[in-house]
Amino acid sequence: MAGSKSSNPPHRARSWWGWGWADAQLGEAECIALGGQLPGTLARPLPLPDVASLHVQAPAVAVPRSLSHLVTADPEQRAAHTMGKAYRDVMRALRGRSGRVPDLVAHPETDQDIAGLLEWAGEAGAAVVPYGGGSSVTGGVEYRGDAHAAVVSLDLTRMNRVLEIDKESLAARIQAGTLGPALEAQLRPHGLTLRHFPQSFEFSTLGGWLATRAGGHYATLRTHIDDFTESLRVITPLGASESWRLPASGAGPSPDRLILGSEGTLGIITEAWMRLQEKPVFKSAASVTFTSFTDALRALRSIAQSDLHPANCRLLDPGEAALAGASHDGSAVLILGFESAHAPVDHRLGQAIDLARSHRGHAEEPATEPGSPAGAAVDAWRTAFLRMPYLRDALARMGAIVETFETAVTWDRLPQLIDAVRTEVGNAAHLATGHPATINCRITHVYPDGAAPYFTVLAAGRPGSEVAIWDELKTVANEVLHRHKATITHHHAIGRDHRPAYDRQRPDVFAATLRAAKDTLDPHGILNPGVLIT
Repeated sequence: MAGSKSSNPPHRARSWWGWGWADAQLGEAECIALGGQLPGTLARPLPLPDVASLHVQAPAVAVPRSLSHLVTADPEQRAAHTMGKAYRDVMRALRGRSGRVPDLVAHPETDQDIAGLLEWAGEAGAAVVPYGGGSSVTGGVEYRGDAHAAVVSLDLTRMNRVLEIDKESLAARIQAGTLGPALEAQLRPHGLTLRHFPQSFEFSTLGGWLATRAGGHYATLRTHIDDFTESLRVITPLGASESWRLPASGAGPSPDRLILGSEGTLGIITEAWMRLQEKPVFKSAASVTFTSFTDALRALRSIAQSDLHPANCRLLDPGEAALAGASHDGSAVLILGFESAHAPVDHRLGQAIDLARSHRGHAEEPATEPGSPAGAAVDAWRTAFLRMPYLRDALARMGAIVETFETAVTWDRLPQLIDAVRTEVGNAAHLATGHPATINCRITHVYPDGAAPYFTVLAAGRPGSEVAIWDELKTVANEVLHRHKATITHHHAIGRDHRPAYDRQRPDVFAATLRAAKDTLDPHGILNPGVLIT
């Protein structure tokens, strides 16, 4: 069954310097009110940055006439493709210290367009940086250094269609530049869904999810985009690669596993066959509160090691719960959610609540009744989750240090890791800023053998030194993670920011293998230089 063409939403301007929609950014009065809750921040917000302040130079290179219709040198487009959306990116833009602006932005529409651009770039010595929705928070879409004559940002968002749907196998062939909302909109008439909802869903693409092994909606079982991937089509400087559609295979190392998480260093993902689901009809959610975070962690582990498999199983420590408006009495809050397209799930929710109660958790009865305290906590968390990046940008304008980092570790090391992060990063932040810091923690994904803690750092900064301070705190955090053998990232990718820690985490033999693959597939070294491997 052929898919339909992507419908274009009403025009709405994206913020070139910050998260999301330009019209959704907080106003000056709101920024001041928010900053007032964090002593030591600026009296007034930093002004919004202007593209003109970047002094965008003329492109250092020109493409052949046969490719000219695919590229633009428009200063605003180039500025918007300069960096991702991490705190350090936002603060650099606010302080007028953006990185190297791409010489050109390319908008290919076919695999042949991409092959032509890669061939030209290899001959011209131009770096090609793949760009999906631009929501990278690890420096994955910016070029650093001066080893290449020019930089081209390869924006795939014109390749945005669901090309084919196999309802019998519950799968669809989808172009990699399709943004989350457009993807779901094209599947909806068929009663199907990919149901992969990262926080960046509105501003990220299928190709970006695949290239970064993104984590999404599900807290158990299908936690990463890998779990939904049936086959990939990739364009490399060496040629095209397309894996077979298979439900599973034991035929040697998987070609898809080489590309998943490769962050555009080995090739450009252009299409993927993705496993779909029927839209869930039955849903049930509730919250459970704990006076002891230790008890909450034990409850979380019991649920993760059961066969209940909740779709949502998110634990907020007291600080994170207060920040989200899910609790105001110092309690930790466990958000539970179950869903199914085929059968009621209330009994599974009830079993999960019983497990939580066995560890001194408290749930209101009935847990999912509209207007109940439990339902209110779930709604508060969901609203805060979607709004948080805009609040971060507002606090950044007030000169605050406000950023997150995440990891994954086995259950036996989880409590010690959380304590070490809170203590060591908190002390480092206090020393660097002269102000007390808040270090919150939430658990976003759980497995039978471990969990993924996600930390929020809040502190007043020093004017002009915010990025340097965050880099210092991130170094301290990375050392804590390394010492506890916790991964540098569970789902945020490596990019350039995590590269030093990734070099320490991966085995040397695998690094040599990856380097050999890079040299073979990208002989001119033009694909996203500086990410994953040199």
